[in-house]
Amino acid sequence: MAAHLGRDDLQETHEINVTPFIDVMLVLLIIFMVAAPLATVDLPVDLPASNAAPHEKPEKPVYVTIQSDLALAIGDAPVKRSELVATLEHQLGDKSKRIYLRADAAVPYGEMMAVLERLRAGGFLKVALVALDAGGKDPSAVK
Repeated sequence: MAAHLGRDDLQETHEINVTPFIDVMLVLLIIFMVAAPLATVDLPVDLPASNAAPHEKPEKPVYVTIQSDLALAIGDAPVKRSELVATLEHQLGDKSKRIYLRADAAVPYGEMMAVLERLRAGGFLKVALVALDAGGKDPSAVK
């Protein structure tokens, strides 16, 4: 009972069967649609205080302070936002020196980021954030 296969029975088909490809793509689409919302986090976060050991301060650190009324100061001298970079360039002369940024707890995050962006745009890339240590002491006040 051998089957007779003629030349006409073995024709090549020139069409691509895309049905398995579409099935796989739909399964992947469903997986990503379910997994994407799980990957985002919309939880309020209460960050802990830092217990990191404080670094040794340089002899003459440069402090940029953002006060609660959003006024800026370099050291104890008030400075306008538009003159911040020019004043730092005049005082330091070297943009590779570290600048310590202190911000009042009442300062909105966006305002602090605006000052950081102004410093970065001015070429000051070494900026350290000053915070209270775990004991509640301001490390910039200790010599």
